[in-house]
Amino acid sequence: MTEPFFWLGFSLCLVSVSLTAVLITLIPVVQELSRAARSAEKLFDTLNREFPNTLDAIRNTNLELTELSGEMKEGVKSASGAVKQIDRTLVTAKKQVETVQIKSRGFWAGVKAGIKTWQTDNN
Repeated sequence: MTEPFFWLGFSLCLVSVSLTAVLITLIPVVQELSRAARSAEKLFDTLNREFPNTLDAIRNTNLELTELSGEMKEGVKSASGAVKQIDRTLVTAKKQVETVQIKSRGFWAGVKAGIKTWQTDNN
């Protein structure tokens, strides 16, 4: 331990060996990072090309769905109006049937009375 230059040289040698080992292990890491960076760049290029088209397609789909929704609302209103009209027609028809039934009862009562009267006059 009396030789300071020996220990200084020995420690410098150990530092250089350690740095060499770190650099050797760092080379594959840097290569993988560069591959990942290239892949990310390709992905970003693809996104830049495709993303606006996708957004346009989504916007168009949204507009079509909005139009379809409006048409469906109009169709439902129209169907509702038709159902109400049919309901009114059925109510009117029911009233007319009841009126016909009442009148036909009166007619048949008149016919029966006429037959009875005719039979009593003929006897």
